[in-house]
Amino acid sequence: MSDPSRDIRVGDAERQQALQVLGEHMSAGRIDITEYGDRSAKITTAKTRGDLMALFHDLPDPRPQFATPMALFPEPSRAPSRRWEGAVIPVVGVAVVIAFFVLVKNPLIFLLIPAVALLWGQWNGRRR
Repeated sequence: MSDPSRDIRVGDAERQQALQVLGEHMSAGRIDITEYGDRSAKITTAKTRGDLMALFHDLPDPRPQFATPMALFPEPSRAPSRRWEGAVIPVVGVAVVIAFFVLVKNPLIFLLIPAVALLWGQWNGRRR
């Protein structure tokens, strides 16, 4: 079974690091200038981690180091869900309207409903 992380695409930073590591191998005398030129050309066109690592298969450490996939794509935070808040205003609004119809005989009291709704929205907006 092949390593799925080998199929992760690389960017310029990974290619730059691979060129630096390859330069260290040339400075240590493990590869000559011609081989350095051939491998560095392949590094600049590498698409995946596997492409880069194949260029270092016969060389000892150091090798290019990659960030783990989890570091590239951090897990979303586990903040408490506030989905229920969207249902509070309609439920409270309906309850208030029913209470006014049942308990109050004066229709002018219904002018308070928009005021209460505006105040609720202002209070709720400040909490976020």
